[in-house]
Amino acid sequence: QLALCLEKREMAENIDQFYLELVQSIADVMDSRDASTEGRTRRSRSLARGIAQELSLPENVIYYLEFAALLHDIGKLAIDESVLKKSGQLTPEEFEVVKTHSEIGHKILKRISLLVPVAPMVLYHQEWFNGSGYPEGLKGEEIPLGARIVAVLDAWSAMTSRRPWRSALDPKLASEEIRKGSGSQFDPRVVDAFFAVLEKQGVA
Repeated sequence: QLALCLEKREMAENIDQFYLELVQSIADVMDSRDASTEGRTRRSRSLARGIAQELSLPENVIYYLEFAALLHDIGKLAIDESVLKKSGQLTPEEFEVVKTHSEIGHKILKRISLLVPVAPMVLYHQEWFNGSGYPEGLKGEEIPLGARIVAVLDAWSAMTSRRPWRSALDPKLASEEIRKGSGSQFDPRVVDAFFAVLEKQGVA
């Protein structure tokens, strides 16, 4: 009976890993559409796990956080590429369109039973710690922890990737911006964990 239980547990773990790797492959395809962002989802997934471990989060939470790191921008698939890749500044109307990506992503993921816990992390990853973000203006602990973690990852990834209107920022400059946003845009505790991970990786 013990051997059977262990075998079932191993099968479940293998299935969980299969789903995660499948989503990673999909994210890789999404990345490959733009050479400037290629590989960023893998980096975000690695950082997400590192931050979660720094915060002593349980493995089942880390599992879903990795999905959130991979899929937080999935809603942008519904946004016209002419807007996403615009070389100049977005108009207020265009920015409002881009802002809908978190809600679109939430609608996509909440329909998939496996990813229901991931949906709120995607919905709220553009909320600011001081309450000035979107879509609902949540503040502090009102924002799910997973979304607070993804917020830092998303900002770091955006700043260190080349954009049509600017070059990629040097990691040191990006680090300065993340530090400036601690307590306003970002959860200070998450920021501290983020830099602890970067230091271990020899980036910060």
